Amino acid sequence: MSEKATVLFVDDEEAILRTLKMLFKSIYNVKTTSDGNEAVEICKNEKIHVVVSDQRMPIMPGVEVLRHVKEVSPTTMRLLLTGYSDWAAMVGSVNEGEVFRFINKPWVNEDIKEVVAKAVEIAMSSDSVSQQDIKQAEDKASGDNKLSVLVLDEDQSTFNTVKEIVGSKYGAKWCTNVDDAFAALLEDPNIAVVVTEVRIGSEDITEPLKKLKEIYPTVLTLVLTSFQDTKLLIDLINQGQIFRFMPKPILPKLMESSVSAAIRHYHICKAAPVLLKRHAVEKSKEGDNKISGKIMGYLQKIREKLSG
Repeated sequence: MSEKATVLFVDDEEAILRTLKMLFKSIYNVKTTSDGNEAVEICKNEKIHVVVSDQRMPIMPGVEVLRHVKEVSPTTMRLLLTGYSDWAAMVGSVNEGEVFRFINKPWVNEDIKEVVAKAVEIAMSSDSVSQQDIKQAEDKASGDNKLSVLVLDEDQSTFNTVKEIVGSKYGAKWCTNVDDAFAALLEDPNIAVVVTEVRIGSEDITEPLKKLKEIYPTVLTLVLTSFQDTKLLIDLINQGQIFRFMPKPILPKLMESSVSAAIRHYHICKAAPVLLKRHAVEKSKEGDNKISGKIMGYLQKIREKLSG
């Protein structure tokens, strides 16, 4: 019989911890703590497959717990429980904790069980990836200048900033509409990172971005926008697995660190393709009906090219 996966729940309310333990103890080896610092120590010293942390806690907020867990145990899958709309915390959980899923409070039992099961499956499938494998891939990232960054934004200043940041190290392409951007992704296999707005003109492009990640998980998406919509952010993580979320006006240092982190992560996933499972997306409730036939055509061609 295979060994049970270990799942750690972190919440300052003991009643919630008892409820979660009752819900999951027959399926996994369940650990609980109400102290974020203790949670980090547990992950540092034991094999934890999945951490599910509440956001609003007095000792250490969930975003900090997940950020520290990522540092001490990068292969542990990280999920954030949240019952309120704290924009800064949610952005932080994406950019610092690289959260796999947001789970809303109050949760539906079957939904949370399904999300945790998916996270456990991914964590256990990537157990074979060593820290040495990751280190070698990160070292390779510093010497690879064949890759490109694609900017999808009507604002040329965004492209100019990105181009200045990547300099001669990587290529930089600029598209002002979705059709051209998807055509570029189809034609150029060296595009590793997409820096994109969520609205181009009057067009909301979140659904194409979600579908792109489903079909082309290798590409890392950095969203750059002035919109502050918590539902948008949750959907872009759960259904689009965006890598970073950045505010406008553009912050050059944040952009530089985000692009560098994305390139490193691209190489890690290339070296260990099993880690691409960590970018698995939920099926969008909107489906494909909000994506134009032309974009769906590009996506189908990208799918065929990748499978060929």
